[in-house]
Amino acid sequence: MTAAPQRNWSGNITFRPAEYAEPTTLDELRRLVTGSRRVRALGSRHSFNEVAATDGTLVSLHRMPTVVDVDSERQVVRVSGATRFGELGTDLARQGLALANTGSLPHISVAGTVATGTHGSGRTNRVLAAGVRALHLMGADGEVSLVSRDTVGDAFDGSVLALGRLGIVTELEVDVEPTFDIAQTVVIDVPDDAVGARLEEMLSCAYSVSVFTRFEPGRNRVWAKHRVQPGDVADEHGVVVAPGLADDLWGGRISDVEQHPVEGVDTAAASPQLGVPGPWNERLPHFRLEFTPSVGDELQTEYLLPISAAPQVWAGLMALRERLAPLALTCELRAIAADPLWLSPTQGVDALAVHFTWHPRMAEVTPVLESLEALLLPLGARPHWAKVFALPAEQVGALYPRLADFRALVAERDPEGRFGTDLVDRWLGLPSSAPAGGVGSPLVDSAQPPRR
Repeated sequence: MTAAPQRNWSGNITFRPAEYAEPTTLDELRRLVTGSRRVRALGSRHSFNEVAATDGTLVSLHRMPTVVDVDSERQVVRVSGATRFGELGTDLARQGLALANTGSLPHISVAGTVATGTHGSGRTNRVLAAGVRALHLMGADGEVSLVSRDTVGDAFDGSVLALGRLGIVTELEVDVEPTFDIAQTVVIDVPDDAVGARLEEMLSCAYSVSVFTRFEPGRNRVWAKHRVQPGDVADEHGVVVAPGLADDLWGGRISDVEQHPVEGVDTAAASPQLGVPGPWNERLPHFRLEFTPSVGDELQTEYLLPISAAPQVWAGLMALRERLAPLALTCELRAIAADPLWLSPTQGVDALAVHFTWHPRMAEVTPVLESLEALLLPLGARPHWAKVFALPAEQVGALYPRLADFRALVAERDPEGRFGTDLVDRWLGLPSSAPAGGVGSPLVDSAQPPRR
């Protein structure tokens, strides 16, 4: 008998597993894993495609015990996989510690974020999975093993960001450092030609930077998150302006009111700005944990490609602006440093991330995705694993040079395909019973309204 349908965060995906379970102990999880033909862990439901879908047992770990255990000597924190980044950040900040970076949303789970290659921004900041020191991984036999570079060598780079294909991550060990403050400054009304000519400069102006556009002339914003240094000087209002901002502000001006990444949305949900320094965990994310992030009823798409292609990307986006503007709630451009992880979209390349938040109209978005991919794929783009895109699933794996090594790792760790799913196995070229086709049209139950 099929379990009751489950939905993702934005409501565009319906999960229809044979069984849905929320274990509270490792023993309960072990029985589910060993007793299921297929089993899949579900994170915070923030994926916009079927990466977490299964026709077997769908497992959520959010009722498992919360673990946040700091090893000060090794400078790592052991954290339960279902813990959300906002909760982890609050706990670490209270102990005088920090993560090097976070994603835009504090609402997402640590294990799900790592598994799909989710990231923040910053020319020197890598995807969040690159900060993982070790995994506690439950395999098909129900046993939990410690997976680290010391235990598995080079295969560790294939084990961290693994799309859930190697087992269920119960805990992770993640690098930490001393706490720090961030001051956010938002430059608004930046002209289009300035973005086109100086995009790499903008993305290098602070510790973490986002460039937002609405595809309307001059509706561009540079969102600079400056890592406060001991020598920084605050004005009489306690404001610290990011010193890396261009003298001419790229033709724009500093906003004197709070901004939301999506224009017109209540700014109460956005993290504090106006140059006032505050704890890293309250400024690096774009949103506050206690609010619905972004818009809610939306779709998301992202492509990551060499940052050297930034001028061509911007010119191409401007050429498509009349098609993009009616569907895009916003477009965000960020920079991410290269990493060695086999399935990371930024593997081996300093990347430009091109992210779209769409109105929830998939039928209209799909042909636009095809046009975007005609522009971006020849420039070396890889789609984000957890977003919607048009590239046929069978062509995705070819974008990753270490794919054959990852397939060998799957064959070694999960020879019976216990953790396989139709979509992920098609991406990776593993045996699957799924029909051929693209991944841009998620499962939607149109009879049910989206729920968040």
